[in-house]
Amino acid sequence: MVDITHKVTTLREATAEAIVKTSSQATIDAIENNAVPKGNVFEMAKAAGLLGVKKTPDLLPDCHPLPIEYTGIDYEIDGLDIIISMTVKTIYKTGVEVEAMHGASVVALTMYDMLKPIDKNVEISTIRLKSKKGGKSSFKINSEGLTADVVVCSDTISKGKGEDRAGEAIIEKLKALGVVSQKSIIPDEAEEIIKKVDSTTADLLIFTGGTGVGPRDVTPQTLEPLLDIKLKGVEEQMRSYGQNRMPYAMFSRSIAGIKDGRIILALPGSTKGAAESMDAIFPHVLHAFKVIEGRRHD
Repeated sequence: MVDITHKVTTLREATAEAIVKTSSQATIDAIENNAVPKGNVFEMAKAAGLLGVKKTPDLLPDCHPLPIEYTGIDYEIDGLDIIISMTVKTIYKTGVEVEAMHGASVVALTMYDMLKPIDKNVEISTIRLKSKKGGKSSFKINSEGLTADVVVCSDTISKGKGEDRAGEAIIEKLKALGVVSQKSIIPDEAEEIIKKVDSTTADLLIFTGGTGVGPRDVTPQTLEPLLDIKLKGVEEQMRSYGQNRMPYAMFSRSIAGIKDGRIILALPGSTKGAAESMDAIFPHVLHAFKVIEGRRHD
């Protein structure tokens, strides 16, 4: 199955539709009057549909098992057609459109099975996805034209005694978003960090390193007094995301804020910690530019 461990959890919703076509008004009358020999068509089909949604990953091998937190089934009779609407919701990392379509198809098949003794021409005509929301397509962020300065804070790497991987991981994530970036390396010195803040002309200034609890970890306490606004929710998201994957993430003092209309971030210095922090907040953090857009262009 596709690896979804890097994705963030959001409310996901999908609605699917299936249409069962009967061939006579007598069939519709039998359904409405609860006179179908096999039982109550709507109630039986609804029960089957609920099971169908829950059993989706058991039958479709690439579907991830996920918590189904709401399933709604509605019917509409339009002439000789029965229109089935199936809505499924979850708060998870991946969508529920296949679950909704599978559930709708099971409802339709159940109706077909119950109606075929009284209507030899009954058929299933359509199974389709009507709508979905909660994934990437629901939170489109325009990153066109944005630039970023990535600053690696490390005494070791600045002296040429180590290789930078965290900064490169950040740049790769930004490249995938279409953000043009450049990288520099500085020692863990407050003066050097302040210089970078004062000299940057980029939309984003991303520091990596110096966010732990060591004696040379000075990035957070250096940046905090310089910020116009702290983005506490962004900081919480990075730590929460990291904590779900690594217990030591509780020691991270990652920073997020705005200064002079620019987003300033301080991420962990480990490659994995930096990459996971980027996954936790991008591209959604770029929505801040839309909120402050008027002030940025003054």
